[in-house]
Amino acid sequence: MSLEKQVTAFRDPGEAAIVPLSHLGILEVKGKGAETLLQGQTSAQVGLAKGGFAPLTCFCTAKGRMLANAQLWQVSAEHYRLMLSRDLLASLHRHLEKFAPFYQAELKVQDDLILMGIVGEALGREVAEHYGMELPGASWHQANSNDQRTQLVRHPGEEPRWVLCSGDKRALTPAGIATPLSDPASWQAMDIQSGLAWLTADQQDRFLPQMFNWEALGGISFKKGCYTGQEVVARAHFRGQVKKRLARARVMAESLPEIGAIVCNDEGKAVGEVVAAVAYPQGATDILAVLSTQASETIQASETPAALTVGNSAVELLPLPYAIERVDPESLVQGL
Repeated sequence: MSLEKQVTAFRDPGEAAIVPLSHLGILEVKGKGAETLLQGQTSAQVGLAKGGFAPLTCFCTAKGRMLANAQLWQVSAEHYRLMLSRDLLASLHRHLEKFAPFYQAELKVQDDLILMGIVGEALGREVAEHYGMELPGASWHQANSNDQRTQLVRHPGEEPRWVLCSGDKRALTPAGIATPLSDPASWQAMDIQSGLAWLTADQQDRFLPQMFNWEALGGISFKKGCYTGQEVVARAHFRGQVKKRLARARVMAESLPEIGAIVCNDEGKAVGEVVAAVAYPQGATDILAVLSTQASETIQASETPAALTVGNSAVELLPLPYAIERVDPESLVQGL
Protein backbone atom coordinates (compact mmCIF):
# COMPACT_ATOMS: atom_id res chain seq x y z
CA MET A 1 0.00 0.00 0.00
CA SER A 2 1.37 3.44 -0.88
CA LEU A 3 2.14 5.99 1.82
CA GLU A 4 -0.56 8.31 0.46
CA LYS A 5 -3.26 5.64 0.67
CA GLN A 6 -2.36 4.85 4.30
CA VAL A 7 -2.85 8.43 5.47
CA THR A 8 -6.07 9.05 7.38
CA ALA A 9 -7.99 12.28 7.86
CA PHE A 10 -6.91 15.02 10.28
CA ARG A 11 -6.41 13.37 13.68
CA ASP A 12 -8.59 14.11 16.71
CA PRO A 13 -6.93 15.63 19.81
CA GLY A 14 -5.68 12.91 22.12
CA GLU A 15 -5.60 10.30 19.36
CA ALA A 16 -2.34 8.40 18.91
CA ALA A 17 -0.87 8.82 15.46
CA ILE A 18 2.11 8.26 13.22
CA VAL A 19 2.55 11.28 10.96
CA PRO A 20 4.69 11.41 7.79
CA LEU A 21 6.83 14.57 7.99
CA SER A 22 6.91 15.15 4.25
CA HIS A 23 7.50 18.91 4.63
CA LEU A 24 10.79 18.32 6.48
CA GLY A 25 14.04 16.69 5.39
CA ILE A 26 17.52 15.70 6.53
CA LEU A 27 20.94 17.07 5.60
CA GLU A 28 23.80 14.91 6.86
CA VAL A 29 27.20 16.31 7.81
CA LYS A 30 29.96 13.74 8.28
CA GLY A 31 33.71 13.72 8.62
CA LYS A 32 36.66 14.53 10.83
CA GLY A 33 35.91 18.26 10.89
CA ALA A 34 32.10 18.09 10.86
CA GLU A 35 31.76 19.53 14.38
CA THR A 36 34.19 22.37 13.66
CA LEU A 37 32.44 23.21 10.39
CA LEU A 38 29.05 23.40 12.09
CA GLN A 39 30.40 25.31 15.09
CA GLY A 40 31.55 28.12 12.80
CA GLN A 41 28.30 28.36 10.87
CA THR A 42 25.43 27.68 13.24
CA SER A 43 23.88 29.34 16.30
CA ALA A 44 24.02 26.09 18.30
CA GLN A 45 26.74 25.08 20.71
CA VAL A 46 27.52 21.99 18.65
CA GLY A 47 29.38 20.31 21.50
CA LEU A 48 26.03 19.94 23.31
CA ALA A 49 24.82 17.53 20.61
CA LYS A 50 26.40 14.35 21.92
CA GLY A 51 23.62 11.85 21.32
CA GLY A 52 21.37 12.81 24.22
CA PHE A 53 20.43 16.38 23.32
CA ALA A 54 19.35 17.72 19.92
CA PRO A 55 19.48 21.54 20.01
CA LEU A 56 17.57 23.85 17.75
CA THR A 57 19.84 25.96 15.60
CA CYS A 58 19.93 28.30 12.62
CA PHE A 59 22.23 29.38 9.82
CA CYS A 60 22.51 33.08 9.00
CA THR A 61 23.93 35.52 6.52
CA ALA A 62 26.61 37.97 7.62
CA LYS A 63 23.75 40.40 8.32
CA GLY A 64 22.14 37.95 10.75
CA ARG A 65 19.21 36.97 8.54
CA MET A 66 18.28 33.31 8.57
CA LEU A 67 19.12 31.07 5.64
CA ALA A 68 17.52 28.15 7.48
CA ASN A 69 16.49 27.11 10.95
CA ALA A 70 16.94 23.50 11.92
CA GLN A 71 17.34 20.89 14.61
CA LEU A 72 20.74 19.30 15.04
CA TRP A 73 21.46 15.85 16.40
CA GLN A 74 24.46 13.58 16.53
CA VAL A 75 24.17 10.07 15.10
CA SER A 76 27.69 9.03 16.09
CA ALA A 77 31.15 10.55 16.37
CA GLU A 78 31.79 12.77 13.33
CA HIS A 79 28.24 12.18 12.04
CA TYR A 80 25.43 14.76 12.43
CA ARG A 81 21.95 15.26 11.02
CA LEU A 82 20.14 18.54 10.45
CA MET A 83 16.35 18.51 10.15
CA LEU A 84 14.85 21.51 8.35
CA SER A 85 12.24 22.47 5.76
CA ARG A 86 12.56 20.21 2.75
CA ASP A 87 12.59 23.12 0.31
CA LEU A 88 15.72 24.53 1.99
CA LEU A 89 17.83 21.37 1.87
CA ALA A 90 19.47 22.14 -1.48
CA SER A 91 20.28 25.76 -0.68
CA LEU A 92 21.75 24.95 2.76
CA HIS A 93 23.77 22.17 1.14
CA ARG A 94 25.20 24.67 -1.36
CA HIS A 95 25.95 27.18 1.40
CA LEU A 96 27.84 24.71 3.62
CA GLU A 97 29.55 23.05 0.67
CA LYS A 98 31.64 26.19 0.22
CA PHE A 99 33.34 25.49 3.57
CA ALA A 100 33.22 21.69 3.79
CA PRO A 101 36.51 20.92 1.94
CA PHE A 102 38.47 22.97 4.48
CA TYR A 103 37.15 20.78 7.31
CA GLN A 104 37.33 17.34 5.69
CA ALA A 105 33.55 17.16 5.92
CA GLU A 106 31.01 15.66 3.56
CA LEU A 107 27.41 16.81 3.05
CA LYS A 108 24.50 14.76 1.74
CA VAL A 109 20.77 15.34 1.42
CA GLN A 110 19.34 12.08 2.75
CA ASP A 111 16.28 11.14 0.73
CA ASP A 112 16.34 7.49 1.83
CA LEU A 113 15.63 8.15 5.52
CA ILE A 114 12.21 7.71 7.07
CA LEU A 115 11.07 10.83 8.94
CA MET A 116 7.90 10.39 11.00
CA GLY A 117 6.09 12.11 13.85
CA ILE A 118 4.96 9.93 16.77
CA VAL A 119 2.05 11.29 18.85
CA GLY A 120 0.87 9.85 22.16
CA GLU A 121 2.68 8.60 25.28
CA ALA A 122 1.72 4.95 24.93
CA LEU A 123 2.61 4.89 21.23
CA GLY A 124 5.90 6.62 21.94
CA ARG A 125 6.83 3.96 24.48
CA GLU A 126 5.84 1.22 22.06
CA VAL A 127 7.99 2.67 19.29
CA ALA A 128 10.96 3.23 21.63
CA GLU A 129 10.72 -0.36 22.88
CA HIS A 130 10.56 -1.63 19.30
CA TYR A 131 13.89 0.02 18.51
CA GLY A 132 15.49 -0.78 21.87
CA MET A 133 15.62 2.83 23.13
CA GLU A 134 14.66 4.76 26.23
CA LEU A 135 11.86 7.22 25.49
CA PRO A 136 13.18 10.83 25.74
CA GLY A 137 11.09 12.71 28.29
CA ALA A 138 12.20 16.33 27.85
CA SER A 139 11.87 18.55 24.80
CA TRP A 140 14.82 18.44 22.39
CA HIS A 141 16.25 15.34 24.09
CA GLN A 142 17.25 12.38 21.96
CA ALA A 143 17.67 8.61 22.04
CA ASN A 144 19.62 6.42 19.60
CA SER A 145 19.10 2.77 18.71
CA ASN A 146 22.05 0.47 19.35
CA ASP A 147 22.81 0.22 15.63
CA GLN A 148 22.62 4.05 15.35
CA ARG A 149 20.24 3.76 12.40
CA THR A 150 17.30 5.25 14.29
CA GLN A 151 16.89 8.37 16.44
CA LEU A 152 13.89 9.46 18.50
CA VAL A 153 13.75 13.15 19.49
CA ARG A 154 11.16 14.72 21.83
CA HIS A 155 9.35 17.86 20.61
CA PRO A 156 7.27 20.26 22.72
CA GLY A 157 3.49 20.32 22.54
CA GLU A 158 0.20 20.01 24.36
CA GLU A 159 0.40 16.27 23.61
CA PRO A 160 3.49 14.06 23.95
CA ARG A 161 5.26 13.79 20.58
CA TRP A 162 8.55 12.70 19.07
CA VAL A 163 10.34 12.82 15.72
CA LEU A 164 11.47 9.41 14.50
CA CYS A 165 14.32 9.39 11.97
CA SER A 166 15.45 6.03 10.65
CA GLY A 167 17.32 4.27 7.90
CA ASP A 168 15.28 1.20 8.81
CA LYS A 169 12.35 0.89 6.37
CA ARG A 170 10.39 -0.92 9.07
CA ALA A 171 9.93 2.53 10.63
CA LEU A 172 6.83 2.95 8.44
CA THR A 173 5.06 -0.03 10.00
CA PRO A 174 6.89 -1.17 13.14
CA ALA A 175 6.06 -4.75 14.04
CA GLY A 176 3.03 -4.95 16.29
CA ILE A 177 2.22 -1.24 16.02
CA ALA A 178 -1.11 -0.96 14.24
CA THR A 179 -1.56 2.82 14.20
CA PRO A 180 -2.77 4.48 10.98
CA LEU A 181 -0.79 7.31 9.44
CA SER A 182 -2.30 10.74 10.02
CA ASP A 183 -2.47 13.82 7.80
CA PRO A 184 0.88 15.72 7.86
CA ALA A 185 -1.10 18.89 8.66
CA SER A 186 -1.73 17.37 12.11
CA TRP A 187 1.96 17.75 12.95
CA GLN A 188 2.10 21.26 11.51
CA ALA A 189 -0.87 22.19 13.70
CA MET A 190 1.02 20.97 16.77
CA ASP A 191 4.05 23.01 15.73
CA ILE A 192 1.85 26.11 15.46
CA GLN A 193 0.30 25.40 18.88
CA SER A 194 3.86 25.11 20.21
CA GLY A 195 4.92 28.43 18.66
CA LEU A 196 7.45 26.65 16.45
CA ALA A 197 7.90 27.88 12.85
CA TRP A 198 10.18 26.38 10.21
CA LEU A 199 11.65 28.81 7.69
CA THR A 200 10.77 28.08 4.05
CA ALA A 201 12.48 29.02 0.79
CA ASP A 202 10.36 32.14 0.24
CA GLN A 203 11.40 33.45 3.67
CA GLN A 204 15.18 33.10 3.32
CA ASP A 205 17.40 36.07 4.17
CA ARG A 206 14.54 38.11 5.66
CA PHE A 207 14.24 37.38 9.38
CA LEU A 208 16.54 37.59 12.36
CA PRO A 209 16.37 34.37 14.43
CA GLN A 210 14.69 36.33 17.25
CA MET A 211 11.81 37.20 14.91
CA PHE A 212 10.97 33.47 15.04
CA ASN A 213 11.39 33.54 18.87
CA TRP A 214 14.39 31.28 18.38
CA GLU A 215 16.21 32.37 21.53
CA ALA A 216 13.04 31.73 23.60
CA LEU A 217 13.05 28.15 22.28
CA GLY A 218 16.72 27.62 23.14
CA GLY A 219 17.86 27.87 19.52
CA ILE A 220 20.65 30.43 20.05
CA SER A 221 23.71 30.00 22.22
CA PHE A 222 24.98 33.38 23.42
CA LYS A 223 27.85 31.64 25.20
CA LYS A 224 29.63 30.19 22.16
CA GLY A 225 32.24 31.80 19.97
CA CYS A 226 31.81 33.39 16.58
CA TYR A 227 29.65 32.06 13.76
CA THR A 228 28.40 33.71 10.61
CA GLY A 229 25.92 36.46 11.60
CA GLN A 230 26.71 36.13 15.32
CA GLU A 231 27.60 39.79 15.83
CA VAL A 232 24.28 41.06 14.46
CA VAL A 233 22.23 38.43 16.32
CA ALA A 234 23.98 39.19 19.62
CA ARG A 235 23.69 42.96 19.17
CA ALA A 236 19.95 42.68 18.48
CA HIS A 237 19.58 40.69 21.70
CA PHE A 238 21.70 42.77 24.06
CA ARG A 239 20.50 46.13 22.74
CA GLY A 240 16.84 45.12 22.57
CA GLN A 241 16.59 45.87 18.87
CA VAL A 242 14.11 43.14 17.91
CA LYS A 243 11.06 45.01 16.58
CA LYS A 244 9.17 41.99 15.26
CA ARG A 245 8.21 38.77 16.99
CA LEU A 246 6.46 35.50 16.22
CA ALA A 247 2.84 35.51 17.38
CA ARG A 248 0.16 32.83 17.39
CA ALA A 249 -3.34 33.62 16.16
CA ARG A 250 -6.61 32.20 14.86
CA VAL A 251 -8.32 33.28 11.66
CA MET A 252 -11.92 32.52 10.68
CA ALA A 253 -11.24 32.31 6.97
CA GLU A 254 -12.94 30.49 4.13
CA SER A 255 -9.57 29.65 2.61
CA LEU A 256 -6.11 29.03 4.05
CA PRO A 257 -4.02 32.24 4.14
CA GLU A 258 -0.94 32.02 1.94
CA ILE A 259 2.50 32.06 3.52
CA GLY A 260 3.58 35.69 3.29
CA ALA A 261 0.02 37.04 3.49
CA ILE A 262 0.00 40.50 5.08
CA VAL A 263 -1.51 41.11 8.52
CA CYS A 264 -3.06 44.60 8.78
CA ASN A 265 -4.31 46.70 11.68
CA ASP A 266 -7.67 48.51 11.76
CA GLU A 267 -6.15 51.40 9.82
CA GLY A 268 -5.16 49.11 7.00
CA LYS A 269 -1.47 49.38 7.81
CA ALA A 270 0.71 46.30 7.39
CA VAL A 271 1.99 45.15 10.80
CA GLY A 272 3.15 41.62 9.99
CA GLU A 273 2.98 38.57 7.78
CA VAL A 274 1.93 34.94 7.98
CA VAL A 275 4.80 32.43 8.22
CA ALA A 276 2.83 29.23 8.95
CA ALA A 277 -0.84 28.26 8.65
CA VAL A 278 -3.02 25.18 9.00
CA ALA A 279 -6.78 24.73 8.55
CA TYR A 280 -8.84 22.52 10.85
CA PRO A 281 -11.77 20.44 9.54
CA GLN A 282 -14.11 22.48 11.78
CA GLY A 283 -13.37 25.61 9.74
CA ALA A 284 -10.90 27.54 11.91
CA THR A 285 -7.38 28.33 10.78
CA ASP A 286 -4.39 28.70 13.10
CA ILE A 287 -1.42 30.78 12.02
CA LEU A 288 1.97 31.93 13.16
CA ALA A 289 2.78 35.45 12.04
CA VAL A 290 5.78 37.71 12.49
CA LEU A 291 4.17 40.85 13.93
CA SER A 292 5.38 44.27 14.95
CA THR A 293 6.03 44.11 18.68
CA GLN A 294 4.43 47.54 19.01
CA ALA A 295 1.22 46.31 17.39
CA SER A 296 1.13 43.19 19.59
CA GLU A 297 1.77 45.14 22.80
CA THR A 298 -0.90 47.72 21.90
CA ILE A 299 -3.49 45.00 21.34
CA GLN A 300 -2.63 43.13 24.53
CA ALA A 301 -2.71 46.29 26.67
CA SER A 302 -6.02 47.63 25.36
CA GLU A 303 -9.43 46.83 26.84
CA THR A 304 -10.90 47.26 23.37
CA PRO A 305 -8.09 45.98 21.16
CA ALA A 306 -7.76 47.17 17.63
CA ALA A 307 -8.73 44.65 14.98
CA LEU A 308 -6.18 42.72 12.97
CA THR A 309 -7.04 41.18 9.63
CA VAL A 310 -5.60 38.89 6.98
CA GLY A 311 -7.37 39.69 3.75
CA ASN A 312 -10.98 40.18 4.82
CA SER A 313 -10.75 37.80 7.78
CA ALA A 314 -10.43 38.82 11.42
CA VAL A 315 -7.37 37.71 13.38
CA GLU A 316 -7.58 36.76 17.07
CA LEU A 317 -4.26 36.68 18.92
CA LEU A 318 -3.69 33.56 21.04
CA PRO A 319 -1.17 33.07 23.84
CA LEU A 320 2.15 31.41 23.14
CA PRO A 321 3.06 28.42 25.34
CA TYR A 322 6.36 30.03 26.38
CA ALA A 323 7.63 33.37 27.60
CA ILE A 324 9.53 35.68 25.28
CA GLU A 325 12.80 35.50 27.15
CA ARG A 326 16.22 34.04 26.53
CA VAL A 327 16.61 30.31 27.17
CA ASP A 328 20.22 29.15 27.02
CA PRO A 329 20.53 25.71 25.38
CA GLU A 330 23.28 24.96 27.88
CA SER A 331 20.59 24.93 30.59
CA LEU A 332 18.35 22.56 28.62
CA VAL A 333 20.97 19.85 28.41
CA GLN A 334 21.11 19.51 32.19
CA GLY A 335 19.92 16.24 33.64
CA LEU A 336 21.29 14.03 30.85
